[in-house]
Amino acid sequence: MNRLPLNINLWFVLGAAILIAWAFSLTSTNQAPSNKIFYTTFLSEIDQGRVKTLTLDGRQINGTLKDDSSFVTFAPSAIDTNTIREWGQKGISVEVVGPKRENPLMGFLVPLLLVGLLFAIFWYFSRNRGPSGDNAFSFTKSRAKVLTEAPKTSFRDVAGCEEAKDELKEIVEFLKSPARFHEMGARIPKGVLLVGPPGSGKTHIARAVAGEAKVPFIAASGSDFVEMFVGVGAARVRDLFDTAKRHAPCIIFIDEIDAVGRRRGGGVGGGNDEREQTLNQLLVELDGFEKETSIIVMAATNRPDVLDPALLRPGRFDRQVAIDAPDVRGREQILKIHAKGKPLGEDVDLALLARRTPGFVGADLENLLNEAALLAARDNRKKITMKDMEEAADRVIMGPAKKSLVITPRDREITAYHEAGHALAMHYIEHADPPHKVTIVPRGRAMGFAMPQRQDSLHYSKKRLTAQIGVALAGRVAEELVFEDVTTGAENDFKQATDLARRMITEWGMHPDFGFVAYQVREDTYLGGYDTRQYSEETAKRIDEAVQKLLQEQHDEVYKLLTEHRDVLERVTQALLEFETLNSEEFLRVVEGERLEEAPEEAPKDEKETPRIVPKIKPNLGGV
Repeated sequence: MNRLPLNINLWFVLGAAILIAWAFSLTSTNQAPSNKIFYTTFLSEIDQGRVKTLTLDGRQINGTLKDDSSFVTFAPSAIDTNTIREWGQKGISVEVVGPKRENPLMGFLVPLLLVGLLFAIFWYFSRNRGPSGDNAFSFTKSRAKVLTEAPKTSFRDVAGCEEAKDELKEIVEFLKSPARFHEMGARIPKGVLLVGPPGSGKTHIARAVAGEAKVPFIAASGSDFVEMFVGVGAARVRDLFDTAKRHAPCIIFIDEIDAVGRRRGGGVGGGNDEREQTLNQLLVELDGFEKETSIIVMAATNRPDVLDPALLRPGRFDRQVAIDAPDVRGREQILKIHAKGKPLGEDVDLALLARRTPGFVGADLENLLNEAALLAARDNRKKITMKDMEEAADRVIMGPAKKSLVITPRDREITAYHEAGHALAMHYIEHADPPHKVTIVPRGRAMGFAMPQRQDSLHYSKKRLTAQIGVALAGRVAEELVFEDVTTGAENDFKQATDLARRMITEWGMHPDFGFVAYQVREDTYLGGYDTRQYSEETAKRIDEAVQKLLQEQHDEVYKLLTEHRDVLERVTQALLEFETLNSEEFLRVVEGERLEEAPEEAPKDEKETPRIVPKIKPNLGGV
């Protein structure tokens, strides 16, 4: 079906080319006659008396010789009367042809054909619609997708953001019965800005609002309005709102609005000016709604800090709805929604998995379940097991296991001591998060990792942060203690520890020598943050010394701790070298001195690479 328009276009182009060639052929000159002779030869024939008759047609001379042969030649200029008289005196019959009357129809037909052909090409391409439904010349038409039928998504399909749904129910009620609000003189917010990290479900909940209200859903992206042509973006904004007015009541959803709604005056250049004009038109359209309008504009962004203030003032996007990462109960609800249609084994505990994944947003959880389903299908199993869920979580966090990576015994031993040091620091330091899993199976760029049982927390105490610094340094401490040497494996550990120590001093006021001054301001966004320095060089030197002192103190504390529990460090390391992966229950058994059972000789196919013992009691797993 996709080849038919291409064939039609091909035949149209070929036909147009033939018509153009034919039109130009009408104006082309005739080819030179085969009996043409040079003008000097013609003069020689006259002097020799061999010419019988001549016919003069302007500069063209047609003649016959006395032997009845004909010829054609061209004079350099018009033949005057004296020359004709001389030719007559030599016995040559001379005939002068008058000017020909050109066909006026042909002179009119050729330009008419060319102009008509141009109009035909323009008409054809203006009617020829592409896959998006727009014709080739509709630059100013909006690229928004119009769903005249309400989406099937409802609030039942959205989990993990109950507060956001409660706040949006008012919008649903207004779209269902706008007259009730208009009679009371109430003004419903024209714009609703959904703010949250990537993957938190902003687009999904916008579709759910339209589905609950059963109104058309017009979806566009901020980048759809930005073009290289001057005025196209503003024209598309006007067309978008004209379309919405024809389908009212409805919802306009603009995804990634920061592409067009960035703060004005931030740069110089034609592209930036064009984007600003597009934003100006968007602001005008938001103000242009009548009081009784039934159009709600919803937009999504993960960069609210870069939006223009005029876009966020009352009367435009005056309501912001935060959609943050879900808590443990929200994650469990999201897992239940995405688990529909997937055959789960009896050992799958979604509540346990929810506690295992703090910080995950809806997209991460959906990806986790999809990875688990892929793992089960790859092993030709009919149901998804809890082991698939655990492996999928590790894949999402750290990447797939590098089972084919060739590791020397020395590197494997160093990794085992390093990760055992992290795990023992988590276990023995008072305010540290206990270990959930420790492994020496390489994943991503890590040769191994020790995963803590982190819980959802809104506040971090000084003792807990200090404990995290100690845990981060424990891997290097274990290397120093055992090998009396160090490796490059602690690079990321140092980054985490240094960042925590510096923020404790400069941002959180957790050092007695620096008081309660915010020496460094962090501009946070959902995509990260950047620091703004607000202190002198002398203060910077003091901060560096304080950071170094704090890290050294924690290093010494952890060194003393692992020295006291050197025998436990050896036991955990040997267990890692034997089984490669220990969960929380297995780790505790090793710490207590219990010997783990040997791995079965004929392990299942999916356990041959990383053998481990399934505990008799289900471990109380925490989070990432």
